[in-house]
Amino acid sequence: MGCMVSQLAAKFAFFPPSPPTYQLKKKDDGKLTVVSTASPSVPIPHADDSSLDVLLVDTKHGNKIVAFYLRNPYARLTLLYSHGNAADLGQLYDLFVQLKVNLRVNLMGYDYSGYGASTGKPSESSTYADIEAIYECLETEYGVSQEDVILYGQSVGSGPTLHLAAKLPRLRGVVLHSGILSGLRVLCHVKFTFCFDIYKNINKIKKVKCPVLVIHGTEDDVVNWLHGNGLWKMASESYEPLWIKGGGHCNLELYPDYIRHLCKFIQEMENMTTEKRLKKIRQSLNLHSSQTLVPHVAVVE
Repeated sequence: MGCMVSQLAAKFAFFPPSPPTYQLKKKDDGKLTVVSTASPSVPIPHADDSSLDVLLVDTKHGNKIVAFYLRNPYARLTLLYSHGNAADLGQLYDLFVQLKVNLRVNLMGYDYSGYGASTGKPSESSTYADIEAIYECLETEYGVSQEDVILYGQSVGSGPTLHLAAKLPRLRGVVLHSGILSGLRVLCHVKFTFCFDIYKNINKIKKVKCPVLVIHGTEDDVVNWLHGNGLWKMASESYEPLWIKGGGHCNLELYPDYIRHLCKFIQEMENMTTEKRLKKIRQSLNLHSSQTLVPHVAVVE
């Protein structure tokens, strides 16, 4: 029964565009470029820009996933973007450019296994392997340390985002955009976490040790606003949330408050030095340790 429910939840979780909106091509110099599926001779707008790297990254599951790395020469931080369940990189490129420019960040976005030109099939475990491979690529190929990374997860992307965030104690920050408490909680109202549930963010959010910004639309009819509110309340270091009045599931980027609030968050994360972050982590660890100690009771005779 549990396996069947888990498979059902996974079926609802992944809708890769079919056909993909882009294809990969090799340029004369051997580097990869991206062209539109609808018009193979036409490159994705600005995709010939030297600030864009198109990558194929190997995962531990044996898949090759596509990633876009967009440079901003003025960036101090890098945004690692995990997208929603019904999009691929071809549809997100323009948004990535806007975020790169307006937030003044480097941006790494990737397609899950089975999405776009990435090989394999999408599953919960494969998305975890995907984001781990992309993070390792940031470290090894671009010299990015976790102190300078902000993880960004939209909708289903909140799953791999929190999976990685729970493992990286020195992250600069996390953004959860229309995030989910868990897969089954999107389908039905359950009060308990079952072993066969997928993307158990409700458990992982408590392990994140950096500031968490939650963005959610109040009229989201796919992932109810209560998911975002729950994640915000359970985060150990919640940042001021953004509840977009009237916002749905796929249109929050159209509201002026979206980019305005993100800019404020990024600027504050830039101003947070490594020393301050380490101090907060030590305080958090000391608090946790003191709470687990058995109190000493003095006996007076």
